[in-house]
Amino acid sequence: MTHNTHHDLSRPNASQFNGVVLGYAQLPSAATDLILLGDLTGRYATGSYSRLASDGRSLVLRENRAGAAEHGHRITAAIACHVARAGGTVDQLTQLLLHPEHEGGRHARSIALRSGQSRALGYIRRVWASASEAVSTTRLLRSRHEVYEVLAALRDRIETTPWRGERGRTALRVLRAHLNFAEIAGGPLHHASERQTAEEAGISRTTLRAVYEKVLKPQGWLRRLRVGHGREGSIWYLDARPSRFRTTQYPPDPALEEWTTPETATTADIDSTVLDHLMGHDAFAHHALGSAALMIISALHQRLDQTVGELVGTSSVSRATTYRTLKRLADHGLIQHTGETWALAPRALEGFGIRLPDADNGHTAAPAQGWDKVAEQHGSSGIAAQRKALHAAERAAYQKALDRLAEHRSKALVIVRDGRQVLVPMPRPDEIPPPWHAPGGRVLDPATGRPAADWRVATDGRLILITPSDQRSYDELAAAHAEALSEWESIA
Repeated sequence: MTHNTHHDLSRPNASQFNGVVLGYAQLPSAATDLILLGDLTGRYATGSYSRLASDGRSLVLRENRAGAAEHGHRITAAIACHVARAGGTVDQLTQLLLHPEHEGGRHARSIALRSGQSRALGYIRRVWASASEAVSTTRLLRSRHEVYEVLAALRDRIETTPWRGERGRTALRVLRAHLNFAEIAGGPLHHASERQTAEEAGISRTTLRAVYEKVLKPQGWLRRLRVGHGREGSIWYLDARPSRFRTTQYPPDPALEEWTTPETATTADIDSTVLDHLMGHDAFAHHALGSAALMIISALHQRLDQTVGELVGTSSVSRATTYRTLKRLADHGLIQHTGETWALAPRALEGFGIRLPDADNGHTAAPAQGWDKVAEQHGSSGIAAQRKALHAAERAAYQKALDRLAEHRSKALVIVRDGRQVLVPMPRPDEIPPPWHAPGGRVLDPATGRPAADWRVATDGRLILITPSDQRSYDELAAAHAEALSEWESIA
């Protein structure tokens, strides 16, 4: 027995759409539920009630009204995308959103009540324009085969894009790491934390953030849909379309060789699979062979026997840097040259699952030195292991902090249900502002500027109210909290 997950809008049921028809198109059941019932699962609430702080690392809570507005806007935009993908019109979207019995249109109706009908209609038109553009410029992936096609096209675009300068080459490493995550996730939408990406790309988290903000996000390669918090990493989306604009917020840096020069071509030609295998090794750390060596090795693996002029174009590395890098690679026995052309040594890529055909081309160079020995000679041996150990320690400390927050006492609300009192645990308060801190763990009263006698700062940065009646032990508090949760869940 099969179940149809789409509803035919040409013959709608009155209980489903209350007479609103979108021509002869179809909407999935998830769209109809969102229109009629709203966001019951909280899918669009995630991240709506918090925002990234000015330091770019921590989260702060939005005001209730701002959080509710952001949540409502996300629901409205999702409904608009569903209607646009189904072939509807802006008038039909307006009917759906302004219908008094459709929970999904609550945000648009609240705008109409607060600011008037014309303001609400203008808002719906703007949302519709954005949704129509998003739907027309994106591709709906219906099968695993189509996903592979999209990721393959993205890989081809990455390999033919010139990544100039040290910052550009580092951005390529980060982008290749995200492509790995996308291939594992089965589509452009994927989860990835900063520590996970830094380990995959073989760079520090500080460098990773700079590349995110100055290259990948401004140029449209990556979009962060939700900032990671707690035990969940950030949600990213890889965009395979060429960027329609180039930001001027971060102009090219001449010191990093990012200006377009006549010697570098407008397209590159590298094998990003080789770069993916090598970029996490200590031998290619910043103070070792570096990213320029990665680009040249990837270009030579893509096409053997290239001159210096050809390598400048295929690898997008400047001529001076190409000469320096070729000499360094040749000293380690990784590449060799015959006349004016350069090629990888027959055993240069051993140990990484990459086979290079041993052609009889007259080369008699000795086998390449081990990659670990190369890293040791450059003083970069063990950097990747140290980075992973540091990240593991940070994860453990963060997990411990989350556990402490989960165990912290919180304010509670008592309601009366069926003649009995029920304790409803409230959300934990936000971390107290730094100006409230006083020496000795005491708290400054913001009204008077003096230390408050009954308040202390806990080890996790939260407020503790100390009163004479608060003499229960931790076990007693935990048991009371568990009992309150059980009672609440039984009546909820």
